[in-house]
Amino acid sequence: MIVLLLLATWLAARSGIYTPGSDFGYYLGVVGALMMLALLLYPLRKHVRFLQNFGPIRHWFRLHMLFGVGGPLLILLHSTYRIGSLNAGVAMYCMLLVAGSGVIGRFIYTRIHHGLYGRKATLEEHHQGLGMSTSEVKSKLHYAPDVERRLLAFADAAKKPTPGLLAGLWLLTSMGLRARWVRNRCRRDLRKAMVAIAKERKLSRDAVQREYRLAKGMIASYLEAARDTAQFGIYERLFSLWHVLHVPFVFMLVVSGIVHVIAVHMY
Repeated sequence: MIVLLLLATWLAARSGIYTPGSDFGYYLGVVGALMMLALLLYPLRKHVRFLQNFGPIRHWFRLHMLFGVGGPLLILLHSTYRIGSLNAGVAMYCMLLVAGSGVIGRFIYTRIHHGLYGRKATLEEHHQGLGMSTSEVKSKLHYAPDVERRLLAFADAAKKPTPGLLAGLWLLTSMGLRARWVRNRCRRDLRKAMVAIAKERKLSRDAVQREYRLAKGMIASYLEAARDTAQFGIYERLFSLWHVLHVPFVFMLVVSGIVHVIAVHMY
């Protein structure tokens, strides 16, 4: 959606029907700047005591995300995707840095919260969900010991804490591939076990396929839970690091934006 909006604003900005200095272009910049300035309301709502009585935090977060997309788009429309001066260029790049950082932060946020506007999840919740899945695996996949062994080994590896950020980033990028490899091996072992069970119990083809689909879904769910458990701590560390970087970006944007506005009106 963001890519489509960028394309639409680029086509509109390059249509030539207005300029950054025209009334229309000027007020696009004013509204966009006010929306960017309003982004500060969300952190103020979280930390200033008297603002904490003004509505649930999730509504402020929605507004923060809406302005975080709408504001930069209006600024880009205002600029017609051209940089006319040094102060405008600094303000533009600071804005793009903040907007890009916000998109990355939104992605990380959903990995450690229940949905986009939900409460923060905990590692214990992931462990509990994995524990329930483990008991289900042991009871329903007893006829496929190789599958059970692979799944439990993957879960044990997923619960081990990572020693550092670099190791955590490697785990973050590799865990999905490892889960896919284990899933394919488990499906292969499951088919062998199902063939043996079908011959032993003289099950019909439909019964075997139904049982195979159920077991395949259980394997996928278990591996997904194990993967999320392994990645949760890494996403928490990345989110903390993101906060350290995002806040200075915002201050840079505020300062550069003020300088740009002053320079435009003075010269």
